[in-house]
Amino acid sequence: MAGGGIRQVKLERECELRIEVGNDAPLKLRLLNGTAEIFGTELPPEIWLTFPPRLKFAVFTWYGATIEMDGTTETDYTADETPNISYVNVHAVLDARRNRAKTLSSDDPNSPQAQGPRVIVVGPSDSGKSTLSKMLLSWAAKQGWKPTFVDLDIGQGAITIPGCIAATPIEMPIDPVEGIPLDMPLVYFYGHTTPMSNVDLYRVLVKELSQMVERQFTGNAESQAAGLVINTMGWIEGAGYELLLHAIDTFNANVVLVLGQEKLCSMLRDVLKNKPNVDVVKLQKSGGVVSRNVKFRQKSRSHRIREYFYGLSNDLSPHSNIANFGDLSIFRIGGGPQAPRSALPIGAEPAADPTRVVPVNINRDLLHMVLAISYAKEPDEIISSNVAGFVFVTDINIERKTITYLAPAAGELPGKFLIVGSLTWLET
Repeated sequence: MAGGGIRQVKLERECELRIEVGNDAPLKLRLLNGTAEIFGTELPPEIWLTFPPRLKFAVFTWYGATIEMDGTTETDYTADETPNISYVNVHAVLDARRNRAKTLSSDDPNSPQAQGPRVIVVGPSDSGKSTLSKMLLSWAAKQGWKPTFVDLDIGQGAITIPGCIAATPIEMPIDPVEGIPLDMPLVYFYGHTTPMSNVDLYRVLVKELSQMVERQFTGNAESQAAGLVINTMGWIEGAGYELLLHAIDTFNANVVLVLGQEKLCSMLRDVLKNKPNVDVVKLQKSGGVVSRNVKFRQKSRSHRIREYFYGLSNDLSPHSNIANFGDLSIFRIGGGPQAPRSALPIGAEPAADPTRVVPVNINRDLLHMVLAISYAKEPDEIISSNVAGFVFVTDINIERKTITYLAPAAGELPGKFLIVGSLTWLET
């Protein structure tokens, strides 16, 4: 049911308007009267907001609203059944825990109750995990908290580009168009879009990120009380399930929200029943969620990378820079045998070390690769260091020994060590 031109939609209480913007042109939308929100963030009255092509979102109203739209949509329809009531009830419980933690932290900062809620959102792909995460963060920010958002989903990347895990404090409700502000995110570069590429490295980086977040919490009672909201991958079988348990453990999660999966919920309840402070709560999956096939996922990854360099609405102008091979040191993590054959039992094959940092020769293989710039001062600090940003290799000249790359800003790179994974981008 796609529409075009200027039209109004009247929403009854507790209903939502689900929208998918068309592929070619942005959509303008405003709130004419009543109150409404997008993923937990209130819409300003009577101000036109512009949503870029292909964006999927929902406008929800608690008490009724009239919405005006200008432009074409791929689909738009009204739904009167949403799980938002159960979501806001979860928010109310979390809010009470934050208040309790804040009160207790002044009396007894070391008691477990002085820790605010550490919420982890789990479930299969396309169950609305990042939507629920955004709602919980925005509602908390609206109440004056500054919860920390942790994104462990390397496939899509809600905070930065795909292939990374990241954390950032959320100080204001999340902008429905711009998304999460990138002032000071803490980003670790995994370099692949599936954990299968290097499960050990994924675990190590999750651990690094959690230690860094804990360090930022130390001595900051306000952040501790506000707590965490952790978004996870949709891979919940086999090794994916093990990685979920690892994340719950590593971040000391005390609230596990399971979206739309009975089996996963009972498995987690069973395995976590010995942890007295952990609540496992099953929730309905978000209503407007659409299944996205592999092709769609690849496309949206590509858009996320493009957005990093060019901005959401093409408002950034990235810089093309040329460096000599000698100016840059590029490394790959994982690969290379661990021990020499002479040190192994007879007949044993040397195993590759998944967390070994290996220097890479600069050649044409790096074309179209996205590289991360590490804050490391020495190569052996690369795994334990977060990254400053990304560059995209546009040309390699073997004769001249030069590498041409795109960076979001002009000037020197913030570090001389770059990391390459399997993340590529074909600039269209």
